[in-house]
Amino acid sequence: MTKVEAVIQVSKLDAVKDALHEIGVEGMTVFEARGHGRQKGHTEFYRGREYTVDLIPKVKLEIVLADDVVEKVVQAIITAAQTGKIGDGKIFLSRIDDAIRIRNEERGDGAL
Repeated sequence: MTKVEAVIQVSKLDAVKDALHEIGVEGMTVFEARGHGRQKGHTEFYRGREYTVDLIPKVKLEIVLADDVVEKVVQAIITAAQTGKIGDGKIFLSRIDDAIRIRNEERGDGAL
């Protein structure tokens, strides 16, 4: 099993969710996040005063999947979230040793 963590722009969440549902991904966890990468934030003006926004709002998705669908999911996220501009986000992949469904103690891929 593999855990896919994707940090994307807030405006791309619906497109990514739709793309994942189209390929059969049934479950995911979504977090509101704030951070920055290379863009290091930006400056804005509010009521005539300039201030720096150095932590930009993002969305983080976490999905644990059977290994045979991971590449399909990664491509769906990239296609739906990509604008070609800085700040599109990142995808991280991690190995998962086991998953356990609390309701009936089912383990492994069946628990997903």
